[in-house]
Formats: sequence, structure tokens, C-alpha cells
Amino acid sequence: MPEMPEVEAHAERLHRQFAGRVLTKFTPFNFTALKTAVPAPEAAYGLPLLSVGRRGKYLILLFEPISFVIHLMQGGRLLADTKLSAKPRGGQARFIFEPIELGDGGIDETALLLTEQGKERRAGVWCVPSADLEATLPLAKLGPEAAGIDSVDLAELFAAKSMRVHGFLRHQGMVAGIGRRLSNEICHAAQISPFATTKQLGADGATKVAAAIDHCLADGLAYERTRQDMSSSKDRPSAVHNRAGEVCPVCSDTVRDVEYSSYTVNYCPTCQTGGKVLADNTTSKFLK
Repeated sequence: MPEMPEVEAHAERLHRQFAGRVLTKFTPFNFTALKTAVPAPEAAYGLPLLSVGRRGKYLILLFEPISFVIHLMQGGRLLADTKLSAKPRGGQARFIFEPIELGDGGIDETALLLTEQGKERRAGVWCVPSADLEATLPLAKLGPEAAGIDSVDLAELFAAKSMRVHGFLRHQGMVAGIGRRLSNEICHAAQISPFATTKQLGADGATKVAAAIDHCLADGLAYERTRQDMSSSKDRPSAVHNRAGEVCPVCSDTVRDVEYSSYTVNYCPTCQTGGKVLADNTTSKFLK
């Protein structure tokens, strides 16, 4: 699933291409694409797109008086669409803008197309009042942005709820913008066990984790900004994520994993767990 670096860089690309374009139509291709009933998308028709931004893992198309909040989920993408096919492959919804006359006499009719590959069809669009953007679902459920969080604020969050740090980082209500890959990378960069609890880590641990968050987000964003499109999971730079059996780039130990039904925790024993290998099942007593 795209995380903060991928979504942020993609928002920047879309803003450069579409900011100022006037919306003429929003077309959902199936009943699951639009997640809200009111306000209606028509409230943005005839109005310019003010900006394309991000909150957590959500893209935000900002109009006045309404905005469109978009979650890509695992296989979704929001793409520039020049074909305007009546039945686009994987199409979930389309934003159509007024044509623009080009200097060479041509016409730019590029639309924005939300696609999602696979069968789940969980990507979607929320239409929300712009004035209450942060206070309206789905954004209202998010915690503070992971990008820029400092050690003091993170220590307060650690103290407020004791949970395994890997799960804490993935929980969008704790901090917003981090997913499975970054959780693995942040724990490795901070040299802490993914199964250490936030309570045990305390203020000193929060300092390490905050620095690791900054480092990993900056690295990911720098990479994404070199691209013309959003990367796939296999392309994203990583030290341990999806690298079980490979050599740790820091200490040359073998990267290990703990597999769950829907995700995998990757870690380096030497860097993170004092050399101990964590049992690979969900019922074992994990290293704290």
C-alpha cells in the first residue's frame, strides 16, 4: 500500500499538472467508489482545483466548498487519463475537467482516473466539506502526521497507549502515513525490536524512533521525487523490508521475518534483537 512518501510525491506531481483546472464532472464507475452521499460531487462543478494535497495515506483534491478525499488502498492509483475510455480497465471513478487550449492549437482534455487492480475494490472517494476537512471522516480518525513528529510528542503517544511498536507505527490513529514497509524500516533504523512495547521504549526510545521516522520518510520521499509515476512496492528502497534471507546492509547478518496472515515483519537480529531470532508464529512469546 502506498505510504507517506509515495502519496506525497504523487500529490506534488498531480498538483503541478492539474491545479487550476475546472471540474465539469465526477463519474463513479461502480457503487462502491463513492463512499459518501452528501455533500454531492456536483457542488464542485464549474470550480477550479485549488490544490492536490495529502493527509496520512489519503490524497486530497481541494475545491471550495467541497473536497474529494481519496484512498488508494493496496492496488489503487490516481492517474492522468488521456484515453477517456468508456470502460477503463480497473476504473473506479473519473474526474473530468474543462478542456484547455494549448499553444500549438491543440486541446488538453486530460482527466483524472482512479483505478484499482484486483477484486477487492476498496479504493474510494469521500466527498466532504472543505471547511471541516480534518473533522470529517475519514480524516477525523487519523493521528498526527508521522512526517515532522518530534520526540516529545511521540513520547507522549508512547506513554498514552502501550502496544508493540511495529503495530503502533502502522496504526493510523496513532501516527498517520506509515505502513508495513516503513514500520520495518523505521524499527531497523532505530535499532529496536519490532515487538518492543512503546511503554518499555519510553522517552529514550521515542527519541530513536522519531529520528528513524525522519530518516526513513526523507529517504523514501527523495526516491519518489525522482520518478514520473508512483513506484510499486518492489521498487521502493529498503534495508530489511521484503529482504528475508538477504544480508543486512548495516551488519551483514541475515535478515529474518515473522509472518502473519496479512503482513510480514522483517528485522535484523544483530541490529535489533541482540542477536536473538524471533519465533515465526503468532502464539510464541516474542522478545520485548
